[in-house]
Amino acid sequence: MAWFGGPPSEASEKLKEPLPKSLREVPGYLKRLFKSFFSRLGYIMRLVWEAKKSLLLLMVFTAVFNGVSPVIAAYISANLLNSVANVLTLEAPEVSEISRILLPAMVLQFGYMFLVSLINSISHYITRTSSEVVTNYVKCKIMNKAREIDIASFDMPEFYEKFENANREAGSRPIEVIRSTFSIVSTLISAVSFIAILAAIAWFAPLVVIVLSLPSAIITFSYRKKNFHYMRRRSKERRQMNYYSDTLVNKDMVKELRLFGLSDTFIFNYNKVFAKYFSGIRKLIAGETAWSVGISLVTTAVNCALFFFIACTVTLGNGQIGDYSLYTGALTSIASAVASLVTTTSHIYEGTLFIDNMIVFMDEKRNIVPTLPTPRKVERHCGHTIEFKNVSFRYPGTKRDVLKDISFRVDPGDTVVLVGLNGAGKTTLLKLLTRLYDPTEGEILLDGYDIREYDTEELYGMYGAIFQDFGRYAFTVNENIAFGEIEKPLDRELVRTSAVAASADEFINLLPNGYDTPLMRVFEKDGIEPSIGQWQKIAIARAFYSDSDVLILDEPTASLDAIAEQEIFNQFDRLREDKTTFFVSHRLSSATIATKILVLEQGQLVEMGNHAELMKAQGAYHRLFTTQAHRYITEHQERENAEGSSEETK
Repeated sequence: MAWFGGPPSEASEKLKEPLPKSLREVPGYLKRLFKSFFSRLGYIMRLVWEAKKSLLLLMVFTAVFNGVSPVIAAYISANLLNSVANVLTLEAPEVSEISRILLPAMVLQFGYMFLVSLINSISHYITRTSSEVVTNYVKCKIMNKAREIDIASFDMPEFYEKFENANREAGSRPIEVIRSTFSIVSTLISAVSFIAILAAIAWFAPLVVIVLSLPSAIITFSYRKKNFHYMRRRSKERRQMNYYSDTLVNKDMVKELRLFGLSDTFIFNYNKVFAKYFSGIRKLIAGETAWSVGISLVTTAVNCALFFFIACTVTLGNGQIGDYSLYTGALTSIASAVASLVTTTSHIYEGTLFIDNMIVFMDEKRNIVPTLPTPRKVERHCGHTIEFKNVSFRYPGTKRDVLKDISFRVDPGDTVVLVGLNGAGKTTLLKLLTRLYDPTEGEILLDGYDIREYDTEELYGMYGAIFQDFGRYAFTVNENIAFGEIEKPLDRELVRTSAVAASADEFINLLPNGYDTPLMRVFEKDGIEPSIGQWQKIAIARAFYSDSDVLILDEPTASLDAIAEQEIFNQFDRLREDKTTFFVSHRLSSATIATKILVLEQGQLVEMGNHAELMKAQGAYHRLFTTQAHRYITEHQERENAEGSSEETK
């Protein structure tokens, strides 16, 4: 794609251009600055063109009309004033004579006013529709990019800074910049026309106005850049304010906030961060305002002198009142145009700086891609061999290995249970298996080939997964379960079968609209808020619905009671037939069914085998299993004793 003024990546680098250190460096600096500016402006133009071509064409038309409109208005007004002056010079004029002189000028005025009203209506339509259309297009562009970005990026604060900056500004900035750009086109057309008019009696006046505008332009552009850099540096504070305010209205947090009395703490922290953020903004605004007042004082004095000169020239040259109106109107319009050019150009400049946030975000590179030019195809609906070979992993931006030199092999149909304390690396291992991340060292083989050689989307399609932080979606029950296999049309019968297998059918049938009941009270007033255990059953049903070859279950029954857990385990026995299964559970009774148990401690694989082998080895697994079994037995005995005492009391 050919970008006007260079590709976005080049444009984003120009922001980092250092200020010139000597006068010799100024021309080169300005050249690079203008190249960067027009590169971003070209990028924005392309965004609007891609969003809706007709809008851009209509904007061009209205910009040209708005440019010539003030000049036409000035001539029509001057003509009307001169016609009135001619009538006033007549002695005892008749109505017919007055009409002959005034009527053409008045008809012309009426026709022009109607045309302006019509064009303004069109312009208003463009303004309202273009904002919605372009904002929607840019938001979709950002969402599609977010869909492609590596999961690893979401672990980096720098990524959230890019995303927050892009999402905050990119929706509104493009259309603002385009409008301002066409406003400049209109202003330039008007200014050039008025300069030509005024040159007849005061050729130097426009030059004086332009020279007077230079200090204002320098100050304005300087503060626009300061404002941009301040906003970029303060991205963390804005995210903090959003976090505090959003948490206070989060329906899932409101109970705890109220019971623990945390609302005042969050409000206090919000105001504390805002005070720090606002103090810098206020200093910038105050500084710019002080400079503007001083410059305005000088500019007003010089403009008054120019008005006096024009009045003397018109009077001495026996000009008419309409001529004075035309020339003074031209001077006023030139002064307004120059001021508008400075202000509008500075807003465009600031807007193009902010659009760089989107360019940087859209330039975010994706690393989780196939390493082969023609990726391998994933064979489906068959057994798979999976092998970890000396795999180590650390999260981006950290120095500690979460997994260290892990090696094991899983054969088709194996049921693998991952065992270990919290933080041992179990969930991270599953993320590597599904290629949500790539290993820092080592390789993972699928059917003898590195998983990085496979088509990524096909690879994801072979896994059916329930993670401990499973998704809860503001859709109907049917849709929530069918998300397990989104590529195929919703199969209501399979949805029900999956819900039965997950022990979810019973509570779903009690809902007001059964499987068509909307979940969560986010959009629908009749939405239902399931309990965490019910949500987990829906997530499990989603896994049953999935047509997967490898099943991944990360704490799938953590929020269920023992009876519901046992029912689902029995269903899992049927679900994992002919499938390779990876299972994580802190309830080690589930490990007894495994063909292979992997015991992790602090990111290292310390034991591997089946239940009988590891119990016989008397190692880490034996210690964990017997400790948990002893606790369960003790709790069971205490419960029985308590129930016995209760019966005796009765």
